[in-house]
Amino acid sequence: MKLWGGRFDKNTDSLVEDFHSSISFDQRLYEEDIRGSIAHAAMLGNTGIISEDEAKAIIAGLNAVLDDIHAGRAVFEVSAEDIHMNVESLLTEKIGVLGKKLHTARSRNDQVALDIRIYLKKEIDSTQELVYDLQATLLKLAKEHKGTVMPGYTHLQKAQPISFAHHLLAYFQMFSRDAERLADCRRRADVCPLGACALAGTTFPIDRQQTAAELGFSAVAANTLDAVADRDFAIEFAAAASIMMMHLSRFCEEIILWSSNEFGFITLDDGYSTGSSIMPQKKNPDVAELIRGKTGRVYGDLMTLLTVMKGLPLAYNKDMQEDKEALFDAIDTVKKCLLVFAPMLATMWVNKDAMGKSARGGFINATDMADYLASRGVPFRRAHEIVGHLVLDCEKEGRSLENLSLDELRAASDVFDKDIYEVIAISHCVQVRNTYGGPAPEAVEVAINAGEKWLQIQKNNLK
Repeated sequence: MKLWGGRFDKNTDSLVEDFHSSISFDQRLYEEDIRGSIAHAAMLGNTGIISEDEAKAIIAGLNAVLDDIHAGRAVFEVSAEDIHMNVESLLTEKIGVLGKKLHTARSRNDQVALDIRIYLKKEIDSTQELVYDLQATLLKLAKEHKGTVMPGYTHLQKAQPISFAHHLLAYFQMFSRDAERLADCRRRADVCPLGACALAGTTFPIDRQQTAAELGFSAVAANTLDAVADRDFAIEFAAAASIMMMHLSRFCEEIILWSSNEFGFITLDDGYSTGSSIMPQKKNPDVAELIRGKTGRVYGDLMTLLTVMKGLPLAYNKDMQEDKEALFDAIDTVKKCLLVFAPMLATMWVNKDAMGKSARGGFINATDMADYLASRGVPFRRAHEIVGHLVLDCEKEGRSLENLSLDELRAASDVFDKDIYEVIAISHCVQVRNTYGGPAPEAVEVAINAGEKWLQIQKNNLK
């Protein structure tokens, strides 16, 4: 008989039983469910709702059930529907009818909200650790490539010269914001719903603060209806994960481009590449491509959660059972991507010569030439026009700005002098951009030091 079967005189149809059951996916919450049940049982005993001896017996039984699950001795049944009722059934098998007292002053509604919140907090912590590992890899690479000049792009057209370190540090900042979003999400997930019961609390004299403290929550849900009715904390995680996957996907797109023969900026390690079944020469960036593809999967998880919740009246509705698979998939996917992305970066070979050669093409020193004129009194719009005409002439003749003679430059503007060649040297173009956040080696060094300090603070906060 179902644990809720007292009102029914007919068994659930077998098709409905299978359709209705969530144990196939929510069984991963077993530790959280048992941990929450232990705290609940202890509170029931402390408040006198059940006796202290009964509470101790229930807690001992729950620990025994946990041991059985860890040892593979426990069998979850589809007929028990979900992890909550499976644990309760296993407990009752262990300690008899006393196990049925555990659910006093509790509903599966506040129980599942509790389990997901505990689980999500744990997974956010482990996801943050992976983000910090990736950022440490970025800082290490940046230290090695402060002097590696490469072209910076807009519209995928060469724009201005930067260093590879500067490019990497842009992603460091993006992942810093991703980590901060995860921390914000964790703060809002860190609210205990236990004691809300189905939606209206309970007539029993429970101590919600005790269970919240026992379970490591920093706050207790202020409204019992809200405590069981919303999953915005799960949606927020999926949103944060989607933004992070977008950053990973953009980075992967660049890795795919850089590793192509057309760019040749990097070579991925054999351990993070694959081959072709027909073309012997191929070395494919499949890891980067998969991460790029899995980004859409996490977006789908976010849309699933938003769509499930968008039309639900308060409080709990069975639709909300659909929250777990999307949330679990978002967690699993982003963690797997982070886990493989960092070592892929750490092991790639950077072709400094190819980056430098590419930076010497595409007139990426044109802005510096215009700035040279502007700094000597030529209105910037006029300077822009002068250099634009010079670029056009060079393109027609297959030349570069630095190949123009001083006489040719002075024909365009008598402001030009022989120091122009030093100003438009590619390495100089990078070195003089020494403002805060810029690509000059000194500015990059400041950014790396700041990044290391920030990262150490974040890691310490996780401990």
